[in-house]
Amino acid sequence: MGKIVINANTTLDGVVEDPDGQEGFDRGGWFYRFAAADVPAWDARSAAQAENAEALLLGRNSDIWFGTRERPGAWADRAGAMPKYVVSSTGDAPVWRNATVLEGDAVQRISELKAKLDGEILVYGSYTLIRTLLEHHLADELRVSVFPVVLGGGRRLFGELTAAHAVRLTDVHRIGDGIMFYTYEFEQN
Repeated sequence: MGKIVINANTTLDGVVEDPDGQEGFDRGGWFYRFAAADVPAWDARSAAQAENAEALLLGRNSDIWFGTRERPGAWADRAGAMPKYVVSSTGDAPVWRNATVLEGDAVQRISELKAKLDGEILVYGSYTLIRTLLEHHLADELRVSVFPVVLGGGRRLFGELTAAHAVRLTDVHRIGDGIMFYTYEFEQN
């Protein structure tokens, strides 16, 4: 059975919106602006995670975001090459290469995908999808890179959830001088 691993980059106050500054959020661009010196170390960690994964699971907007912003490097090479599964209510063709749309009931299709695959299924971005995964107890692990800035506003990682979700800290690392990397396992109820 596959293991669904949510990967997120957030500010210290949990903001995930517009990390690269290309979406028009007035506080966007925090990814590079507040941790530029740490990005090479972050890139290396991200590439190692992708190397060990079997597939990516994305929402429609994240498929578009990543598919139109491919960049050079080990992470991009691996992520671009691996199979991707896109949860979409529109049924539109995916943007990113090597991607398949999961049509129909999202929870059922993700459950089937998780049963079919054996390795890690990484989730990047896809904040609406993340809430669905949590609400239906489909996520197994959360890996969060916390960037050294408090923005004071913006879209948060989890938004509104209908219930609490217990987690257990399994690992913590400092990346460079300012990024903290936390790994949590979701306790399934």
